[in-house]
Amino acid sequence: MPAQVSVIGIGGVPEVQPGNDLAALVTEAATRQRTPLASGDVLVVSQKVVSKAEGRVVDLKSVTPSPFALEVARTWQKDPRHVEVVLREARRIVRMDQGIIITETHHGFRCANSGVDASNVPGEETVTLLPVHPDASAEAIRRGVRQLAAVDVAVIVSDTFGRPWREGAVNVAIGVAGLEPLVDYRGRLDTCGKRLQTTVIAVADELAAAAELVTGKLEKVPAALVRGYTFRPSPGGVGPLLREPSRDLFR
Repeated sequence: MPAQVSVIGIGGVPEVQPGNDLAALVTEAATRQRTPLASGDVLVVSQKVVSKAEGRVVDLKSVTPSPFALEVARTWQKDPRHVEVVLREARRIVRMDQGIIITETHHGFRCANSGVDASNVPGEETVTLLPVHPDASAEAIRRGVRQLAAVDVAVIVSDTFGRPWREGAVNVAIGVAGLEPLVDYRGRLDTCGKRLQTTVIAVADELAAAAELVTGKLEKVPAALVRGYTFRPSPGGVGPLLREPSRDLFR
């Protein structure tokens, strides 16, 4: 039989507060819905709940915008406090046009608004920031699940990024623990006996994207387990997914 993979949303997680134990919340929710985590699963957890648990939440009333943020906000009719938070989270501005700010974050991600987001956050003037160290966040959840449930899972922290040249956004991995994020086929023979030269598959991103099919944006399902995918165990880390500037033809 060809390989089969199941993707199961984990619901019933209460509104996450700073300091909450995400590993416990997700493990308990999975058990309550009779889909307990098992060794070999890949657990995909949304960035939003990770950021909430880690206190990466900003009340815009506490933000004083810089002169540059005020200028950008006037040009594009934006909240200058939101712009200020975006600029603080950026290593550099990649592009500003049509009211969109594309930045490179301190992690090395290139995305809209430095990942600063107001959706699915209680309060009219509250935004979340990306985790400071998403790989460490993923590893902490992985370690917590192992201690609580005595199972060994891989963990991906996912977020939704837009894509150049394609409409629509997809979930990608911003933090990885326990699996190799890339599968390198270079040097292997294809089904016609030809040696592959350039094929490297971003499996961590594919797993994150698959999880979004069951977590969605409106369903209050902050995590998913992917079962049946045979991954290569590894300490993980999102670094291999980030293209080096010297190899980035569109930088």
